Amino acid sequence: MPGRKQRAPAVDLSGAVARFEQWRQGRVSGSRIPDGLWKLAVNVACRHGVARTAAALKLDYYSLKNRLAERPSPVGDAGDLSPPPAFVELTPGSLSSIGPCVIEFSDCLGSSLRVQLPAGHVPDLVALGRSFWDAR
Repeated sequence: MPGRKQRAPAVDLSGAVARFEQWRQGRVSGSRIPDGLWKLAVNVACRHGVARTAAALKLDYYSLKNRLAERPSPVGDAGDLSPPPAFVELTPGSLSSIGPCVIEFSDCLGSSLRVQLPAGHVPDLVALGRSFWDAR
C-alpha cells in the first residue's frame, strides 16, 4: 500500500510465551529478565494490551505498563510538545458534505497509513482501520 511504512513482523503472543518459558527454564534463580525479553513484552503489549500480555507472560502488570509508558513515541520528534490527536468519530453522514480530506491511521510500532478521500467518497473506514491494525 502506498504511504505505509515497512515494519518488522509482529511477534504473536504465543511466540512470546514460548520465548519467556524457554528463558525461565534456563535462568539462574533470582536473575532479572533480559532487556531483549522486556522489549519483546512491550511490543506484544502494544498489540495485545498490557493486561492480556502480563497475564500470558507471567509478568507484573505495573512493571510492563511502566515500560510501555517509558517507550519513546515513534510518531513525531522528541522536541514536539503538541498534544496527541484526540479521538474523532466520523459518521458517513458527516463525511458526505465535506470536501477532500486526509485520514491517517498509525500504531504504536510506528507504522502509518494515510488515506486521501476525494469529496463525497466515503469508504468503510472501520474495515480499513481493522485491516491496517490486523496486518502483520
